[in-house]
Amino acid sequence: MQKNDTKASEGWVRIKSTALLVLADGTVIKGKGIGKVNIIEAEVCFNTAMTGYEEILTDPSYTGQIVTFTFPHIGNVGTNHEDIETLNPANSFCAVGAIFKADITRPSNYRSIENFDAWLKARGIIGLSGIDTRALTTLIRKKGALNAIIAHNPRGNFDIEMLKKRAASWHGLKGLDLASGVSCEQPQHWNETPWIWNKGYGEEKKREYHIIAIDYGVKRNILRLLAALNAKVTIVPARTSAEDILAMKPDGIFLSNGPGDPAASASYAVPIITKLIESGTPLFGICLGHQMLALASGAKTVKMYQGHHGANHPVKDVHSGKVEIVSMNHGFMVDTKTLPTNVEETHISLFDGSNCGIRLKSKPVFSVQYHPEASPGPQDSHHLFRHFLELIKNYKRVT
Repeated sequence: MQKNDTKASEGWVRIKSTALLVLADGTVIKGKGIGKVNIIEAEVCFNTAMTGYEEILTDPSYTGQIVTFTFPHIGNVGTNHEDIETLNPANSFCAVGAIFKADITRPSNYRSIENFDAWLKARGIIGLSGIDTRALTTLIRKKGALNAIIAHNPRGNFDIEMLKKRAASWHGLKGLDLASGVSCEQPQHWNETPWIWNKGYGEEKKREYHIIAIDYGVKRNILRLLAALNAKVTIVPARTSAEDILAMKPDGIFLSNGPGDPAASASYAVPIITKLIESGTPLFGICLGHQMLALASGAKTVKMYQGHHGANHPVKDVHSGKVEIVSMNHGFMVDTKTLPTNVEETHISLFDGSNCGIRLKSKPVFSVQYHPEASPGPQDSHHLFRHFLELIKNYKRVT
């Protein structure tokens, strides 16, 4: 017997599977382990995108979550250095687990430089493959986002009873401030612009405007699109004071995406945002930034039953009637019923009618719940960055 077999009386069991997903209700799902060898608590969600697994798994907004991919073939185009979304490529703040139906195959793409399994190991992400992801997705749809344990042990040794207890006792994402933990530690500048086929990323040199991006877990492609507005972009930590931000003389201020419960991060973020709104500086928020703006305006946020995660979500502009196909990644939302009279709803989800955008009636301030920097449409929502630029130009004319 192996030495771990002696612990059978303590709950240790040897099974053929090398990875487990243990849900808070006691459900145990067995599969093949890949990526990091580890055990961690997290929330399980599902993502309906057919492409972009590297961007998804390095999005800081997924911190504290396990992503179930509904598309069966994940990892077959390998990985590269260009598709990382986290601000710091060495940063491990991202999804902690990933679940796939099919085994990872050898990469087949001219841009690939590393096998997906090696990439998962390097980033500390636990993987589970060979399970019925349709059944798991159906379970999440019925029961909502689930607290769970994901575990990988190449020898198949698991203390299942201990894992069940850990899963059942984990507190979940509600009430957690994760934004300050993933934010940058010092201000930094950004000048990289969007990727061009066979040329790579560019560099913005005009810099006619100055945009401050408050980092709650910002994605790199958002920063690229901001820089492409002929802007010098300065990224600042989440807790940077409004006084310090305004002292940099910004022409526009951006509130980034990020992880965790917005109500938990509001204790330090809302006072800052409130002062920035009062300054009259144009302000644009995305995802967590949208939720923070709503809280600063007097609205409330709530935990969603299962969240919205994918690249095929229809969103409607309530004024023009235009429908955009967008990328989404959020487990909390703005409660429309709590919007004050000076805040107008601008966009709604056509899946469930939930709020997807707001603007302040008396200030050059707006935000959206979805990710306009992504390309599912492929660029249906890039006009929002141009709208932000128009607000900046108008602001500069009068100041």
